[in-house]
Amino acid sequence: MHIRRTALLFAAAMGTLTMATPALAQGQYPDRPIKLILGLPAGGSVDMIARMLGQKLSTQLGQPFVVDNRAGGSGQIGMPAVAKSPADGYTLTVSPASFLTTNKSIFKTLPYDPEADFMPVSRLVNQPMVLVVKDRQKYPTVAAFLAAAKAAPGQITFASSGDGSPQHLGGLMFETRTQARMLHVPYKGGALAVNDTLAGNVDAMFAVLPEALPHIQAGKLHALGLLSPQRSPVLPNVATMAENGIADLNLSAWIAMLAPAKTPRAIIDQLNRAVRVAMDAEMKAKLAESGIEVAPSTPEDVQRTITADIKLHAELVKAAGLTPQ
Repeated sequence: MHIRRTALLFAAAMGTLTMATPALAQGQYPDRPIKLILGLPAGGSVDMIARMLGQKLSTQLGQPFVVDNRAGGSGQIGMPAVAKSPADGYTLTVSPASFLTTNKSIFKTLPYDPEADFMPVSRLVNQPMVLVVKDRQKYPTVAAFLAAAKAAPGQITFASSGDGSPQHLGGLMFETRTQARMLHVPYKGGALAVNDTLAGNVDAMFAVLPEALPHIQAGKLHALGLLSPQRSPVLPNVATMAENGIADLNLSAWIAMLAPAKTPRAIIDQLNRAVRVAMDAEMKAKLAESGIEVAPSTPEDVQRTITADIKLHAELVKAAGLTPQ
């Protein structure tokens, strides 16, 4: 009797384990490395944040996060690669806002749909933008720079990381708000644009703060004004554009993490929770040194922002008189 009872209990336990196995298997995400495809080259702020976050998430989730830089075409190489990947949580992107918003207005067609082809995971950060120049004597102030731009329409050059990038949009906003006209010089990434600004090959750059800050602090670039409502703690002596007499010139180069559309909501939620944990006090303090604000959000908040910014940026592009390429 005792042997029979033991056998029955063992059979029941095995049955319970068998029933639980599928549920456990479904909960094993991630069980292999996760790829972060970036539509930008290494060296810029998006790449920096992707790598910092990847290290945190790797420690937290127990799998490597591998950054795969696929630069070119203002995101038109990297973004469709993510959109066409299996919706299983193993291919993600860390994207600048422009690939999801301004590109819709800058280009006649895109090989991806910013609103339909992706499932947002979370906003990661907000980044202020700053107008910088190499020639401090020629352009000591925003007023001097604006006067030069108006005196020689289409001759003052400004660099960007590509058509539709935050740097490009910053220049468009400056032109729209001041009625000035400049010459846009696009590069394949923020680092390349900064390098040519440092070399004096272009007059100015509406730079994302973290990519320009080390050069500002080293005295190699001169910061004229911030495109934000308030001054930055890391550049307390640099006035905002509003303080320089140019109203309504605010732009944040936010960055978000996204997955392919139709990625299971359970995976999106797991990644969202992991991002929030990863954005801890240590990471917040480290990014703040570069003037970056940690800003995790819900997936829905990112989706709403994309939709709203597409409309806003379309109005700016139209006001600037640009024809989609």
